[in-house]
Amino acid sequence: MPKALEGVRVLDMTHVQSGPSATQLLAWLGADVVKLEAPTGDITRSQLRDLPGVDSLYFTMLNCNKRSITLNMKSERGKELFVKLVQESDVLVENFGPGAVDRMGFPWERLQELNPRLIYASIKGFGGGKYAKFKAYEVIAQAMGGSMATTGFEEGPPLATGAQIGDSGTGVHAVAGILAALYQRESTGQGQRVQVAMQHAVLNLCRVKLRDQQRLAHGPLKEYPNRTFSTEVPRSGNASGGGQPGWAVRCAPGGPNDYIYVIVQPVGWKPVSEIIGRPELADDPEWATPEARLNKLDKMFQLIEEWSSQHDKWTVLDRLNAANVPCGPILSTAELIDDESLRAEGAVVTVPHPTRGDFTTVGSPLQLSDSPVDITTPPLLGEHNDEIYTRLGVTAEELAELKTNGVI
Repeated sequence: MPKALEGVRVLDMTHVQSGPSATQLLAWLGADVVKLEAPTGDITRSQLRDLPGVDSLYFTMLNCNKRSITLNMKSERGKELFVKLVQESDVLVENFGPGAVDRMGFPWERLQELNPRLIYASIKGFGGGKYAKFKAYEVIAQAMGGSMATTGFEEGPPLATGAQIGDSGTGVHAVAGILAALYQRESTGQGQRVQVAMQHAVLNLCRVKLRDQQRLAHGPLKEYPNRTFSTEVPRSGNASGGGQPGWAVRCAPGGPNDYIYVIVQPVGWKPVSEIIGRPELADDPEWATPEARLNKLDKMFQLIEEWSSQHDKWTVLDRLNAANVPCGPILSTAELIDDESLRAEGAVVTVPHPTRGDFTTVGSPLQLSDSPVDITTPPLLGEHNDEIYTRLGVTAEELAELKTNGVI
């Protein structure tokens, strides 16, 4: 069965995480993604290695379903080969520092001349304003996009989230832009630039906090458990911050992830009060309505925790789910990697690798009925040099010479 993006050629000039996460999604959707690396390779091939001498999990988990070629862009022959690669590509994706591709001799105007149908996607840390030259990392993007200021507990410091919303979150945004540009090209016949900044992507994911920043002008945020409010949206611990109050309550035996997250909807209070052994609270005027509970949410969840702490999280989950109360257990990374349901759904997969053996990674979160995803092993460095450069007209003799001279 043909894949959704079959026939789309992507020249992947990305490294580390934000770019590779985007191009891996394109590869999962069926695009032919060719990862263009310097002869030394993507830095993450050797970063955070768990096994000596083989590609790290950092690299393998971000580069499945791709092919790899090497090229020294500083050499004249390297530039000539790059021109040919650009001319046959539909999409070029890069996440170098600002101006890096321009300094290689290939600004957008030049790329457009070489291939008017090319979609040129750039991932940067920041937009073109005063932050443009800042160096961007995952947590810096979180810090400058609104996430850290609103994550943590009221009296504690700002915290980073474990989800890679700066890097992989930006990658997903880039994919949306690339797909939109491909679709528009169907009617215009022209390529275009797609630019995504990590700070902007994090800010987009934090939009509800900007909503609450504006709501503050009209008084305290009653859905928050905080007792005092200043002129900024506060950190509010595990509160949902939405229309329905939620909190993570402790379960037995009290380990670091023995918690379950519970949402108390208006219709849920009666079954919750019965489950925790306090049925009289369902009709008590001090507790019966959402408005009555709003100024004592901490006490409400304390009551629930007094019950939940006597049971393991799976028992709590079963009891609450049976009463149609929204809830979910806090799942550790160890639990997730071994979760039978996630395995069956293809959200967690095991992939063979020629040098490190099998490794576990995430599967595609995008599931299309007519374009199923098969996760294939990431490429070794330069594994597809002969195949791709031969297609570009390079002879076997010149390939050997290019290798000797450090061009590939």
